[in-house]
Amino acid sequence: MQKKSGVQSPCRVAAECGGCKWIHKPYQEQLALKEKWVGELMQPFCKIEPIVGMENPMYYRNKVHAVFGEDRRHNIISGIYEEGTHNIVPVDSCMIENQKSDAIIVSVRELLKSFKIRPYNEDTGYGLLRHVLIRTGYFTGQIMVVLVLGSPVMPSKNNFVKALLKLHPEITTIVVNVNNRNTSMILGDKEQVIYGKGYIEDELCGKTFRISPKSFYQVNPVQTQKLYGKALELAALTGKETVVDAYCGTGTIGLIASDKAGKVIGVELNQDAVKDARINAKRNNVNNIQFYQNDAGKFLVEMASQEAKVDVVLMDPPRAGSDEAFLGSVVKIGPEKIVYISCNPETLVRDLGYLKKKGYQVKKAVPVDMFPYTDLKHVEMVCLIEKPCSVQ
Repeated sequence: MQKKSGVQSPCRVAAECGGCKWIHKPYQEQLALKEKWVGELMQPFCKIEPIVGMENPMYYRNKVHAVFGEDRRHNIISGIYEEGTHNIVPVDSCMIENQKSDAIIVSVRELLKSFKIRPYNEDTGYGLLRHVLIRTGYFTGQIMVVLVLGSPVMPSKNNFVKALLKLHPEITTIVVNVNNRNTSMILGDKEQVIYGKGYIEDELCGKTFRISPKSFYQVNPVQTQKLYGKALELAALTGKETVVDAYCGTGTIGLIASDKAGKVIGVELNQDAVKDARINAKRNNVNNIQFYQNDAGKFLVEMASQEAKVDVVLMDPPRAGSDEAFLGSVVKIGPEKIVYISCNPETLVRDLGYLKKKGYQVKKAVPVDMFPYTDLKHVEMVCLIEKPCSVQ
C-alpha cells in the first residue's frame, strides 16, 4: 500500500500512475463531490437530479492497454506510462481494469521470454512488441487481444497463438496491428487477424454491437446502460418521432432509440464508424435507421433548407463539446427536444449557454459516474433541453 495525502492508498503505484487520483477516497465521498461540482456548474440552468453511481465500482474497464518495454536490467516489463512521461510504471493488476485482461497481459509478457521476442524500444527503434490492447464484451464474455508490433513480421506467430490460447482458452480473437511510426498513437493502420473473426460483440440495452480494434465503445458498459437508458427516458419517445443521432459513431444510441422512434437518422464524419454502424443495424435487424457519412452541422442545415422535420436531436459530442456552427444548425432545424449526452460538464455548460440564448430551456440534468476513482471531472451528464412553444 502507498500513502497519498496522508491516507493509505490500496494501490502501490497510484502516485506514479496518476490514473486513479481518488483511489484513497471512499466511493460515496467521490459521488458526493462530483454531484456538488456538477450541481454548481448547472446552477444557471436547472437543479440536477442525484448522481447515478455504481453498485460495484471496481474492475469496470472493458478496454485495457499495456505498454511494453525493459527496465535498466533489460528485464521485460509491462504497464502504463507515468503521468506526463513515457516512463513505464510496471503494473500486473489494476483495481479499475478487467481482471481477466490484466491476467492475459501478464501471460503475454511471460511468453515473450520463451519465444525470445524483445519489446520495442522507443529510443532505438529496435524490438518488436510495443503494446497489448485487450477488449472484453462485458455481457458476452468475448475477448479480443491486439498485439501492436513495430514491424509486420512476428516470428513463430502460430506457436505463440497456440501457447497463449492454452493459457487462456476464453480468448475469442487475436489481431496483429502494425505501428512502425514514431507516434504517441497506440494503433497503426495495418492489421492482420491471426485467430478468430477479428472482432468481438457485446450487448447493450438489448442490442448487439460489433467491436473491432479501433471501434469507439464506452469502457464502462454497466454505467453506459444506465446513461443511455436515462437519455431515452428523457427523450420520452412515442414511436412516431423523427430522431437525428448526431455524432453517432458506430450507431449505439441511435440503434437503441430505434425501437421507440418512427425514424432515426445517424450522422457521423468518420467513414469506418459509419461502416460499423451499418453492420450493427443489419446485425440487429433494424430497418428504421439510416446512417450518413457527413458533418452533422452541415447535414442539419441541409435538412432545414429542405424543410425537413426533426422532433428530437440526440447528441453525444467529444470532450471539446460542440461548436456554434453545429448548435446554430440545431436551432435552425428547430427540434422540440434535444437530449445532450456530455463527457465534459464544463463544455456542456458553455453549449447550454448558447442554446439558452436561442430560447431553449434545460428541463432536466442527470450526472452519471462513468469513471470511479479517477478524478473529479470524469463524470458524464445527460440533459433534456426543450423548445418553448413561443420559440419559432
